[in-house]
Parts: sequence; C-alpha cells; structure tokens
Amino acid sequence: MTGASYWTFENGHRHPTGYWAEEFVAPYSVFTDAGYQVTVATPGAVIPVVDTMSLQPRYAGGEENMLKETAVIESAEELRHPIAIKDARLEDYDAVYYPGGHGPMEDLAFDADSAVLLRKALASGKPLAIVCHAPAAILATRDENGNTPFAGRDVTGFCNEEEEGVGFAKDAKWLLEDELKKVPTNYSRGPAWESYLVSDGNLHTGQNPASSGPLAQEVLKALF
Repeated sequence: MTGASYWTFENGHRHPTGYWAEEFVAPYSVFTDAGYQVTVATPGAVIPVVDTMSLQPRYAGGEENMLKETAVIESAEELRHPIAIKDARLEDYDAVYYPGGHGPMEDLAFDADSAVLLRKALASGKPLAIVCHAPAAILATRDENGNTPFAGRDVTGFCNEEEEGVGFAKDAKWLLEDELKKVPTNYSRGPAWESYLVSDGNLHTGQNPASSGPLAQEVLKALF
C-alpha cells in the first residue's frame, strides 16, 4: 500500500492524503475474519498514514461506521510494522491486495519495486486485487518502450466523474481513468460511487471505496 502522506497537485501544492480508510479496513476485516494473516508492505517500509478525509463521517458512511473503521485501524498492528515492498516475496503469500486513496498517485505510480511485485503477481496466477486509485501502480510496470503485461487487460479504477465529484480533477497533474486508457488497458466503469468490479483471469480490480469489501470477497472466492 501507499506510503505517501501527500499528493502533489499541478500547481505544486502538496495536498495531505494517504490510504483510504475503508479500502484498508474492509479487506483487512474480510481477510482476517477468514483466518488469513495480513502483511502490510509500503515503499521503503514507511508507516502508512490514513487520509483523514476518509474518516470524516460523510465519507465514512456516518459517525458509527467512522468509529468502527478507526477502531480497526488502531488495532491493526500490521500498519505499525510494514515491510518494504522490495522485501515482499510473492511465494510467501496467497494473494496480493492494493488499497487505494490518493497516495498511490504520488508514489506507487512510479515505484519500481511495486512494479516488480505486480508483474510477478500477475504472472503467478495468484489473486491480484487492486482498488480505486491503486491501479495507478500499474503505470509503473511499463518498460522503457511502454510495454506492460497489463496492456489489454480488463480493469477499472476511480473514474474521472468521481474525481470531479470530490473536487480534485481540476488540480490533478493527471487523472487515473485517462492514464489507464493510455496504457492501454480495457478500462470500464460503473455508476459513480457504486460498487463495480472487473475480473480478468487472476486480476481483480474495483472502481471506488464501495468496491473494496466486495473485491476482497472476490479474492476469497478465488482462493477456494
């Protein structure tokens, strides 16, 4: 997951960000409830920070849900002891899951270690799930000629309409939907803010925060 604590806008402003609470909490809860052990990996083993915007009641689905998400984050010791992405050995894990938030637009979109992990995960046949803004990490898998094993794959991710909805489209250096189409992937989307999943072989992607829990369930189904 991202280790970024800010997202640099077109004008150079550093907007505070991190990972989106629901996109960690929902899959973490699904996986741990099913008996799986979770390892958090970030660039350089940086301790990830939650985007405080994602814990505002209006974005967290109300005060009660915000408190539940906060409690999970506070109890998840894995967040306090991440490993470096470069040290994540695919053979040690059953699946790979990338939560979003705007942080991946700042670091994972350009991270070579993450790119290696993504290529290996895609080739392995193990479930690879990526949600919301985290498909930005796919951009880093392109080689010097622009080639990537993700080209031509069916994917989704945070759409331009949703970015406009949160008010950041006008400030961003680039928009995820646009860049995924340039890869080129076979990008598709569902209605804004509603759960929308796309599976292509062992690659599973989700459009937005509402997709994160269902996407984790999709991973569980693929593991059985």
